[in-house]
Amino acid sequence: MPMLARIGSFAVLDTWSLRFMAVFMYGAFLVFAGAATYVVVEGWSFADSLYMSVITLTAVGYQEVRPLTPSGRVVTMAILALGITWLGIWFALITSFIVELDVRNFLRKRRIMKEIESLSGHVILCGAGRTGIRVIEELMPTPETLVVIEHDQAQIQAAREVAGEKLLVVEGDANHDSTLHQAGIERASGLVASLGRDEDNVYVCLSARALNPDLTIVVRAYEEESTEKLYRAGADHVVSPNVTGAVRMASVLLRPSVVSFLDVATRSPEIALRIEQSTVGPRSGLNGKTLFEAEIRENTGLMVIALRKKEGADGEFVFNPGADTRLDAGDELIVLGKPDQIETLQGYAEG
Repeated sequence: MPMLARIGSFAVLDTWSLRFMAVFMYGAFLVFAGAATYVVVEGWSFADSLYMSVITLTAVGYQEVRPLTPSGRVVTMAILALGITWLGIWFALITSFIVELDVRNFLRKRRIMKEIESLSGHVILCGAGRTGIRVIEELMPTPETLVVIEHDQAQIQAAREVAGEKLLVVEGDANHDSTLHQAGIERASGLVASLGRDEDNVYVCLSARALNPDLTIVVRAYEEESTEKLYRAGADHVVSPNVTGAVRMASVLLRPSVVSFLDVATRSPEIALRIEQSTVGPRSGLNGKTLFEAEIRENTGLMVIALRKKEGADGEFVFNPGADTRLDAGDELIVLGKPDQIETLQGYAEG
């Protein structure tokens, strides 16, 4: 998809390049044709003839190089008429190019805003920097609908190269409530804040929590001391690259085979596995059944690696639940498998 988007953009630019090249070549032809005519009619040197041709075509109004004969005046009037026509075409082309760019940009923004207005349960990403790009790469293969808030044009272009031109982008400052409203904060299910400063992420958390109390907010913390502040500001989960990076480095040192397996399982194109969660709905066929009766592995090919009961266990996880474990509405299943298998389970679990 990104490649097709780039090809489409290049095709548009190539069309305009050909137009500009054609008009430029036409102007160059008039310059040299006029110079050659002056050489033949007036007998001037090529340098004088070229200068006379240029000032006539561009209608700058400089003094004639030499006194003109009646034939030379006719040639000058013809060149002047052709030059004015050429200038008109040139300026019209430039104006058309600018207007078309503005119209394309306006229509794209209008299309994006209409799509966002129809969304519900989507995820909002604030900031499309290095962390934001990684978030986009992770969310694009999933069914989640993503809306990106970013004001930097270079980062917007980088995000579209990853996700394609149809990526829903709100161009603005995520610290402004109006921008969050444009992204549909009231109807969103989740928000990821990955702005460049912890102060900005704190402000986004405060605004987002006030605008949507049920929103799940995940924030990146650059400084370790900012973690507690982000939680107080309304974040549900705070991710610190320093902490996660340290844990990964220690894991690679102590458990290299485990880390290698997870990398291959979750990142290799040949083995696209994911660890995902699925909630048992009240009308689901899983409601009231045991894991043995649900036959999740037989029907979907997924491996149930953990279960989180809604009631009675203080939200604690049960790892490797037994076959006699009962599933009730609201329970969360943690499964490992391929995206299509996970999608099948979610449709079955929700009912």
